[in-house]
Amino acid sequence: MRRAGIWVMVPALLLAGLARAADKPAQPSIDPTYRQSFEKWKTELVADRKQNWLSLAGLYWLQPGENNFGTDPSSAIVFPKGPSHAGVLEVQGKDVALKLAAGVQATVDAKPVTALKLDPDTSTHPTVVELGSLRFKVIVRGDRIGIRLKDIDSEAAKGYQGPIFFPLDLSYRVIATWLPADGKKMVDVPNVLGDVTPTPVAGTAVFKFNGQEYRLTDLGGDPAKGLFFVFNDMTSKTDTYPGGRFLDTDPVANGTVVLDFNRAYNPPCSVTPYATCPLAPKDNRLAVAIPAGEKYDREHEHH
Repeated sequence: MRRAGIWVMVPALLLAGLARAADKPAQPSIDPTYRQSFEKWKTELVADRKQNWLSLAGLYWLQPGENNFGTDPSSAIVFPKGPSHAGVLEVQGKDVALKLAAGVQATVDAKPVTALKLDPDTSTHPTVVELGSLRFKVIVRGDRIGIRLKDIDSEAAKGYQGPIFFPLDLSYRVIATWLPADGKKMVDVPNVLGDVTPTPVAGTAVFKFNGQEYRLTDLGGDPAKGLFFVFNDMTSKTDTYPGGRFLDTDPVANGTVVLDFNRAYNPPCSVTPYATCPLAPKDNRLAVAIPAGEKYDREHEHH
């Protein structure tokens, strides 16, 4: 009886396993051309992080009036390196003027400067001050005015080990239907500072996973050039960046757009505390796990 029972049970388990396997579509094979394109994109992502984000060395919010800066601990803004008393940043309204201390050498656009008005990052040509290996500029975030500092000799950039990704899976490369907006729609996008910024919406991408429909709202993209999404999904609780990941696309074509979640990547805030990243708005918080794209190492996150 026992032996007969075993022979009856094994086929039943085998059939159940086959049924479960049949529920999941076979993963498309990775074309060498696709893999090569992905690796090129990843190389560009690493280069951007090293140059623009891992090299950040400080973020300082300015107060109205004079803000003296330098490495001296008594300074209102304490730089990690450079002259002990470098100068003063004077804030009047939303204007910021730089006055360097006597003997301090700095340049803007390769020209020596001693005093000048600094155009912020919200202008068409932000002023970047070069002070030794340091670079700094004014940033405006809502009502805040600050200085973002970069060190082109950054140890963090030199030692960066690179991003970690889920294995490539083409089942997470989907074709979405593009629903253009009327040009008037705005969505409130929060950021890590707690600010909320109304952002124009070009439209919505509608797609399906396992027969279930999902939507992502574009944030300031251009259908003719490429869309931009900030989203999170159920993996944000365990394996991916909690605040959401970024996803860029190619231009919309024939009413559709490709969403390749293998290229979902973490915002700059995942590698530096000196960025002011947008978070996924309510419209883009997906009730599905998307184990594709970049992971996030919670054990070694920056503080």
